[in-house]
Amino acid sequence: MLKRKTKKLTNISIIFAMVISLILPMQQASAADVITVSEAIANNTGTATVEGYIVGIVSSGNNGNITCDYEAPFNTEYNLALADSPDEKNIAKILPVQLTTDVRADLNLKTHPENLGKKIQITGNLKAYFTAPGHKDATSFSFVDGTPPEPQVEEVKSSVEGQVVSKGTQVTLSTATPDAAIYYTVDGSNPTADSTLYSAPITINEDVTIKALAVKDGLKDSSIAEFKYQVALSGLRIHDIQGAGHNSPVANKVVEGVEGIVTKVVDDRNFYLQDLVPDNDSNTSEGILVYKPGHEQTEGNVVSVNGQVKEWVLEGYSDKLGTDLAMTEINADKGQVATLEEGQELPESIVIGMFGLQQPTKIIDNDNFEEFDPNEDGIDFYESLEGMLVEINNPAVIAPQKYGELVVLPDRGEYSRLNSAGALNITEFDYNPERIFVDMGDEDFVAKSGDYFEGAITGVVSYGFSNYKVLTDAEDLPAFVEGNTKREITRIHEKHKELTIASFNVENFSANEKGTSDEKVMRIAESIVQNLKSPDIVGLVEMQDGNGSTNDGTTDAKESADRLIAEIAAQGGPEYVYTDIAPENNQDGGQPGGNIRVGFIYNPERVSLTEGTKGTATEAVEYKDGKLTLNPGRIDPTNVAFEDSRKPVAAQFEFNGESVIVVANHFNSKGGDQPLFGKNQPPFLGSEEQRLAIADIVNGFVKDVKEEDKNAKVVLLGDFNDFEFTESLEILKGNELTNMVEKVPFNERFTYSYQGNAQVLDHILVTNNMAKKTKVDIVHINSQFMEQHGRASDHDPVLIQVKLDKVK
Repeated sequence: MLKRKTKKLTNISIIFAMVISLILPMQQASAADVITVSEAIANNTGTATVEGYIVGIVSSGNNGNITCDYEAPFNTEYNLALADSPDEKNIAKILPVQLTTDVRADLNLKTHPENLGKKIQITGNLKAYFTAPGHKDATSFSFVDGTPPEPQVEEVKSSVEGQVVSKGTQVTLSTATPDAAIYYTVDGSNPTADSTLYSAPITINEDVTIKALAVKDGLKDSSIAEFKYQVALSGLRIHDIQGAGHNSPVANKVVEGVEGIVTKVVDDRNFYLQDLVPDNDSNTSEGILVYKPGHEQTEGNVVSVNGQVKEWVLEGYSDKLGTDLAMTEINADKGQVATLEEGQELPESIVIGMFGLQQPTKIIDNDNFEEFDPNEDGIDFYESLEGMLVEINNPAVIAPQKYGELVVLPDRGEYSRLNSAGALNITEFDYNPERIFVDMGDEDFVAKSGDYFEGAITGVVSYGFSNYKVLTDAEDLPAFVEGNTKREITRIHEKHKELTIASFNVENFSANEKGTSDEKVMRIAESIVQNLKSPDIVGLVEMQDGNGSTNDGTTDAKESADRLIAEIAAQGGPEYVYTDIAPENNQDGGQPGGNIRVGFIYNPERVSLTEGTKGTATEAVEYKDGKLTLNPGRIDPTNVAFEDSRKPVAAQFEFNGESVIVVANHFNSKGGDQPLFGKNQPPFLGSEEQRLAIADIVNGFVKDVKEEDKNAKVVLLGDFNDFEFTESLEILKGNELTNMVEKVPFNERFTYSYQGNAQVLDHILVTNNMAKKTKVDIVHINSQFMEQHGRASDHDPVLIQVKLDKVK
C-alpha cells in the first residue's frame, strides 16, 4: 500500500476556497547580551546577538563540516562566515550565518566585497545551518566600527505575501518610510528609479515575480523586495490534469476547484479521486491521487480540491527516483479539500479483460516513451488507467503471494499461454505485460500459481516498487479457489548404469538455526530424497558457512553440510559426502558473514571423488593428463570478473569406471538491473556485463578441457542468474555445450518466479558428446509455491540422468 509518513493532514469542509500558503510575519525576539562566535558555536540554541568578523562565505556543508571561500569574488549573497578573528581559517571556529532579506542587501559579500574583514553584531536564532552550529533568521545587524549605517528607506512590503493566488487577485505595495516613491518591475529585472512608478494595486492574472524598490531624496534606496505569485488554474477536470501521457501537462502548477468522488482512502494522508464527468478519450485517466494530511475523507464523498499538481514517486527501493515511474497527484498539503456531497455511489469500474479493455500481451514499451499508445504498450495501458477504479473478473493467480500482493490474469488466464503450474513463462521477446499486481495488504494470505478467484477484484490503479498495481483490501476479495498445482516428483528413476546429477539452490542454507530452521532442513532433505530420488551428485548453491550470517570470520561450511547430510540420512537417503572450497571471508557476495558458495554432495556408494589435491580459495584449477590439477578446484578465482561474486568450483568424479567433470556455478545476481515497468525504456541491465565476462571464462575452461581431451565429459550446473535465450547463456554454451534446459518442453521450462514471471535461472549444460545420452527434468517443487505448500527454497532443482558409458 501507499505509505508516506512524514507529513500531517487536516480537512477543511468548505464548498470552494482559494489556495493560500500562509506566511507568518517574523516576530523579532529579544536578544540576550552580545556573545562571541565561539560562545555561539558552543551553545547553539536560543536567540542571540553574535559579534564577530566577516571572513568569507560558506560554500557547502556535510556531517557537521563546512567549506568556506575566503577571497573575492564571492558567488552567493545568502550567507556569511563569521569568526572571532579576521584571519580565521579553522572551520571549527567559524559560524555559518544565514542572511535573511532583512539584512542581506547591505551585508552580503557578492555585491559588497568591501565588507570582508568588517566586524558586525547580528541578531537572530542560534541553530544548525549547513549541518553545523549556525546562525539563522537574522532580524537586524550593525557594524561595530562605530560608524552608523547610512539612513535607508524601509523595504517595500506587499499586501499579499508571495504565494499562490486566484486569478484577479490585487496586490498593494507599501513602505513604512513616509512620502517614499515605489518603483517596480514584473519581467524579472531589478527595478530602478526609471522603472514603473507604483500608483495603484497590481492585478495578478498570470504567474509573475514583482520586484520593488522604494526611493526618497536624502536617504539610501531601500533594498529590493521580491514577491512571487503563482496563479491557480481553474476549470480543469482530472483528465485535463492527467493528459494523454506519463506526465501531467500542468505538472508543478496549482489548480483549484478540481472535482471528483473519493474512490479509495489509502490512509489519513492519501486518497484517490475519480471524475464524475469523464471525457471520451481512453488515453486520459479519470482518476488521480490526492495528498492531504488529515483529510478525513471517506469513499463516496464528492469533493473539490485545490493544490499543486506533482509527479511523485511513491514507495519503492532505495534507487526509486532513478528507476521508477511517478504518479500524478494533487498535493493539497497547503491547499484545501472541500466536501460537496457525502455517501454517493461510486462510478462503474473499468473492466480489464473479456468484455472490457484488453491489456497488451506482448509489448511493455517499444518506442522509448516517444508515442503514447495504450493499445500496444503495456506501460502506456496502465498509465491510461492511473488512479481509476478497475475490475478484474475471475482472476487466475500466476505466482505465490508475496509482500501482501498477488499477481493475476483476468478471466482465469484463458487468453494467455499458461505453463504446467498455471504460471506465465517469459520468452526472449515477451515479458508478459498482461500481468496485473493486486496489492491487498495481507501477507498471510496463502495462494500459489494455479489458484483462482470466482468473482471480481475491484480496486484503483496505483504504482509502487517498480510496478503498476491495483489497490484493494483482502476482505473485499471474491471467493478463493485452490487450484490443482501440486509439487512434483521427478520422472527420472535411479538406474544402475546411469548417473544422476542435480542442481539445487538451497537459499542461504547453514547450520545456524536462526537463519535456517529445522523445518527448512527437513524440507530440503525431503526434496532431495523424495522429489529428486537421491541423485548421485547434487550441486548445492548458496551453502553458507557453519554459523550463517554471523560475521565473525568463519568460512568453513562443514557444520552446514553435516546438518543437511544427517537429515537426508534420517529420511532414508544415502550417507552423502560433501566437498567444496571455502571462500575468503566476505569476498563472494551474499549476506555479510554468510560466505555463500557452491559445493557438492555425492553418494559414495555410487560415485567417488577422483583422487587429487583440494584447491584453496585463490588457486586456479587446470586440466592436464586427463585429470584436474586440483580436485575440487576453483576456475580462475582471482579474475576481476568474479569480484563480489561466487567462483565456480570444478570437481572430477568416477562413476562405474567413467570420469566426469562437474562444475558448480552461481553467477552474479541481477541486482542493479532496471525494472521492466520503470522510467527507463528499454531498462538498463547493469549486472549483465559481469555475467558475460564470467560466462566467457567458464566456457574457456571447458574449451581447455576439450582441447586436452576431445572425449572429456563436462557438466555445468547451478544458478546462472540469466535465461536460456540470453547472451550470457549463449556465450557459456559456445560450440562446446548443450543446455539441457532447452530440451525441456516450454510449458515446464521454469525454475524461478519473479514478479509473476516464471523463468529459468537454473541450468544444467553438458558437453555436446553427452547430450544425446542425457535426459533432463525440472522438478517443480518450490518456485510457484509458498512455504505453507511445502516450499523449501525459492528455486526449483534441475536433474539430469546420463548414460555415461555410452558417451564417446
